[in-house]
Amino acid sequence: MKKKVLVVEDDGNIAELLRLYLEKDGFEVFHAGDGAEGIHMAQTLSPDLILLDIMLPALDGWVVCSEIRKTSQVPIIMLTAKGETFDKISGLEMGADDYVTKPFEVTELMARIHAVMRRGSGETVQPAERKLTFDKLVINLDSYELVVDGKRMEVPPKEMELLYHLASSPNRVFTRNQLLDEVWGFDYFGDSRTVDVHIKRLREKLEGVSDKWSLKTVWGVGYKFELSDS
Repeated sequence: MKKKVLVVEDDGNIAELLRLYLEKDGFEVFHAGDGAEGIHMAQTLSPDLILLDIMLPALDGWVVCSEIRKTSQVPIIMLTAKGETFDKISGLEMGADDYVTKPFEVTELMARIHAVMRRGSGETVQPAERKLTFDKLVINLDSYELVVDGKRMEVPPKEMELLYHLASSPNRVFTRNQLLDEVWGFDYFGDSRTVDVHIKRLREKLEGVSDKWSLKTVWGVGYKFELSDS
């Protein structure tokens, strides 16, 4: 049975973005556009997790969180544009399980959702290690370390994420738009040439290191991390 997530958010664009990611990850998603509706849906739906915006019309997120906590211990992650320590403490003291400041990386939010739900269910399963090893190349996304021919390279986060994404599916061709969606996220509205620039920079670091793998351009389509048959 799918886990149910209630999104209490008055910004329709953010709510739709969250719905896309959550449904892609296998959740059943419900949306409330204001605090009063959020309280009602929390009571009637019995969701497995609530994403709760603080800056809501009429009843703000703090009031909503406080009301929900009177009858339920459902995991709550608060979303807000406020990032001051006072606001974080206020949310946590009212019973929130975690706190994410806008603008947020959706991939980080998804990781927090899974972590909170694991804690709530008592699971202690450790996440899989995000480390790939090839000839003269180690890509460690957990520590954001790239080791090339035994030397640690300084690499910006998005270059690391792009390389890891390509190398996770060797010989698979990704279009530029796929890479923008899957690495930069649905909320990224930049030019597809962004991918070309990042590939160019990665090639400058990786060119000629090994004959067992390479970053290949598939003309008219996109890019792939190619493994040699030899």
